[in-house]
Amino acid sequence: MSVVIIGGHDRMACQYKDICKQYGCKAKIFTQFESNLECKIGKPDLIVLFTNPVSHKMAIVAKKRADICGIALVQSHSGSGNTLKSILSDMKGAI
Repeated sequence: MSVVIIGGHDRMACQYKDICKQYGCKAKIFTQFESNLECKIGKPDLIVLFTNPVSHKMAIVAKKRADICGIALVQSHSGSGNTLKSILSDMKGAI
């Protein structure tokens, strides 16, 4: 399963990647806005949007990409590692 994480804390990026590996997921992580973000997201199986530590512009791009491509989008206010583990364990069987 491929996962794109939008938002979260910069210092947690390596931890997010490790958690995704534990669940057998390939991950792209964007904690800061990058040019051409919509194209860089690609077409993953799941987009995780951490809404508290994210710019409004990044949230709009993520939601738009999910709508256009029919990608599952999970939003969470918290950007913690435990939250990501919970999301991945819930979505593992759904996708």
